Amino acid sequence: MNPSFWRQRRVFLTGHTGFKGGWLALWLESLGAKVFGFALPPPTQPNLFEAARVGDQLSHSTLEDLADQASLTASLQAADPEIVFHLAAQALVRQSYAFPVETFATNVLGTVHLLEAARRCPGIRALVNITTDKCYENQEWPRGYRESDPLGGSDPYASSKACSELVTTAYRRSFLETSGMGVATARAGNVIGGGDWAADRLVPDAFRAMDAGKPLLIRAPRAIRPWQHVLEPLSGYLALAERLYEEGPAFAGPWNFGPTDQGAWSVADLLGRLAELEPSFRWEHDASPQLHETAVLKLDSTHAGLKLGWQPRWDVETALARSLAWHQAWRQGRDMAECTLEQIREYSRTPSLRTSAP
Repeated sequence: MNPSFWRQRRVFLTGHTGFKGGWLALWLESLGAKVFGFALPPPTQPNLFEAARVGDQLSHSTLEDLADQASLTASLQAADPEIVFHLAAQALVRQSYAFPVETFATNVLGTVHLLEAARRCPGIRALVNITTDKCYENQEWPRGYRESDPLGGSDPYASSKACSELVTTAYRRSFLETSGMGVATARAGNVIGGGDWAADRLVPDAFRAMDAGKPLLIRAPRAIRPWQHVLEPLSGYLALAERLYEEGPAFAGPWNFGPTDQGAWSVADLLGRLAELEPSFRWEHDASPQLHETAVLKLDSTHAGLKLGWQPRWDVETALARSLAWHQAWRQGRDMAECTLEQIREYSRTPSLRTSAP
């Protein structure tokens, strides 16, 4: 990623009130970009958007629904962006079981609405739709999934994100590619970091249990996931957007941004490490019947490494330690905008894991 590329760059960001969107908005602003956000109000209380004063840093923040096609189109045209990041989504697996219609409406039709609006903004040079590692048809393979593997989804969330991938490909090939716009999708692992208070996510649930002085009940301690700090995939999105802007369709299509093989840990191993960092934390196995969840999930990010030069910088232990440090700073009432920016600066100074390996 070239920091100078982003200076004065006009960027439209959906989902800026969410966890990943908030971190990306602050990073872009720190690089000198002009960021225009479009999203629903923050989904939790507390939330990163308010804790780190994300809205104060933006050029403009619109709190509206992706379902409102007219409002989305008007906001996009008013922003007149060069680059678009689409992060707004219903991003929780268990919530997708409870509200499948809303999940498909947000994740599929929301993508349609954004891409349709983008057709009417000729100034857009690059568009990145952020989906998920769960968009692949799960085979419980021990190897990481590659961009060429088939899409699927056994739950409404995963299926809706696979649909979002297909919608993006259709719009890219039918309408956007011919105009020279570079359009891509990005699939990341299980991201962790400070400022995530979503329900039914492992690390936020662990922090809530820790703060309450209660043990955390865990559904699937042996499940393996590709854990990574939120800044890891965000750095990939930024690098990808640069290349899409500069070289257009040559960098279009799907991209994985996951950790190294060493970053695929079981739930039990991750929580064990958290207990070492914070001895007050405890967890227990909940053996009651649960909804279907994938046992093994890994990503192969070779494509991003070869074509973008992207490599992870923080291992799982560092990611967990920085997540805990952010949460503890918030509990102490510190300036969370500055704490967030300091972690971004620290991450930017860190060499990749491959570069720093002996």
